Amino acid sequence: MKILVMAGMLAAPLALAEPTAREVQDIHLRDFHTKGMVKKEAVAQDAVQRICTMSNDRPSAEVAKQLEADQMRSIAFPAGSLLGDWKRGENIAQSGRGMTFTDAAGTPNGGSCYNCHQMAAKEISYGTLGPSLQGFGKKRGADAETQKYAYGKIYNAKAYNACSQMPRLGWSGTLTEQQIKDLVAYLLDPASPVNQ
Repeated sequence: MKILVMAGMLAAPLALAEPTAREVQDIHLRDFHTKGMVKKEAVAQDAVQRICTMSNDRPSAEVAKQLEADQMRSIAFPAGSLLGDWKRGENIAQSGRGMTFTDAAGTPNGGSCYNCHQMAAKEISYGTLGPSLQGFGKKRGADAETQKYAYGKIYNAKAYNACSQMPRLGWSGTLTEQQIKDLVAYLLDPASPVNQ
C-alpha cells in the first residue's frame, strides 16, 4: 500500500503539467470539426498567436516590437474620413451575430464589442475583459490621428499590442471596412451614447 501511495505522489506532478502549445493545437484540431460556415482551420494559430502562447503573452520587447510592426503593415487604412455612421456602429457593437455554424454565408457579422467593453452609460450588462470605452471620443477628440488609431485597433489590435486578446476584426474578415468606420464613429462622434 505504501508503494502505491508513493507512486501516486511521484506521478501527480506529471499529471498536473500544463500541456504544450503543440498539444493544445493538436487537441483543437482533433476535437473541432467543420460545420456550416465554421471551418476546422479557424482554430489553428498563426505565428503571432503561437509566439504569444509560447511566451505566456510576454514575448521579449524586441520580438513584440517586430510582431507589432508586421501586424501594422497588415492594416488597410482607407483613404478619406474614417468616420461612418455611429447609429449603425452602435448596432454592430451590440450584435454578437455572425460566423457561427448556424449562420448562412453572407450573414452580416456583429462586433460583439459589449462582450469585453462597457461603451455607453446606459448599458446594464457588459464585459470587463477590455477597458471601458465610455467617453472614448469625449476624452480623445475625433481628429484624423484618433480616427486612424481607433480604426487600426479595431482592424488589427495586435499591431498595437502583439498579444492583445482583442480579435483582429478587419484582418480576419469578420467586419467590413464600412462596419469598422461605423464603429469608429460610435466611439468618436459627440452625439454617440458612448460620449454622453
